[in-house]
Amino acid sequence: MRFSATVSDHLSAPIIQLADNQNQCRAEIYAFGSILNHFSIPVKGESFNCIDGFESPQQAAREITAAFKSAKISPFVCRLHKGTYTFNQDSYTIQKNYLNEHALHGLLYDASFVIDKIQATETEAQLTLSYHYTGTDAGYPFPFDMQITWTLAENNQLTVTTQVQHQNQVAIPYADGWHPYFKLGSKVDEYLLQFNSDIQLEFDETLIPTGKQLADKRFLKPALLEGIFLDNSFLLKENGTCTLSYGALKLTVSPDPSYPILQVYTPPHRNSIAIENLSGAPDNFNNQIGLLHLVPNEWHAFTTRYQLTGL
Repeated sequence: MRFSATVSDHLSAPIIQLADNQNQCRAEIYAFGSILNHFSIPVKGESFNCIDGFESPQQAAREITAAFKSAKISPFVCRLHKGTYTFNQDSYTIQKNYLNEHALHGLLYDASFVIDKIQATETEAQLTLSYHYTGTDAGYPFPFDMQITWTLAENNQLTVTTQVQHQNQVAIPYADGWHPYFKLGSKVDEYLLQFNSDIQLEFDETLIPTGKQLADKRFLKPALLEGIFLDNSFLLKENGTCTLSYGALKLTVSPDPSYPILQVYTPPHRNSIAIENLSGAPDNFNNQIGLLHLVPNEWHAFTTRYQLTGL
């Protein structure tokens, strides 16, 4: 069979491998956090992994909050101002994780997902993971169910779809995203970055949106990242495709309209770059930019696709 899907025997921390056995493209996902830890194609006879990941699920569990590599961001994205917001005239304060004064990257980045389904055919390999959030954080007392489906298909395409459903009596506030770091074999300074946006959200000194928009056309055409430092949100146009290239390698990130905001971050080490698809802006529980109100008993879906190719 062309595609295969296998699970490691580490039952306490499963690792799932999706593979295209014809062209040797491979994706590795941890059940811990639904982390994409490996996405590779053959380059000059050797497997090249474009994900800046972890050595093991155990290391991910210890170090996930250091950089949130490949973390699932839910039910709020990036920073939430002082962890506090008002919803339906009630005030809430997130209890979980803070960087300086702001709550950071949601509540599910360290969730242990359950394997619901794993299958392979001649056309794809697929994994579905699930998690039930019970409302345990006093700052977000709204239980919900999440399913994440990873699908590896022809042409080195890896698609991830997140679905969320809840049974609360009223609609709940929600934002969704991912936080992967990509590397293409050199320092970020030698990469070319392009995406379809000419509007950046202005941030204050603590990386909270001010509500203002700034014109920024730097990345409408491929731009060399040498000397460019980014930790910014951009409003994507209708075609939100983002490309990152270096030498013979090209990574394409193609979100559907459920992810209208692109957050890009170049860490100080500059060995990789975070390209984050977001359903709304940072702090949108307060500023309302892209904030969703999920109605009860309906599945709400968010999809993006990664493709790694040799030019």
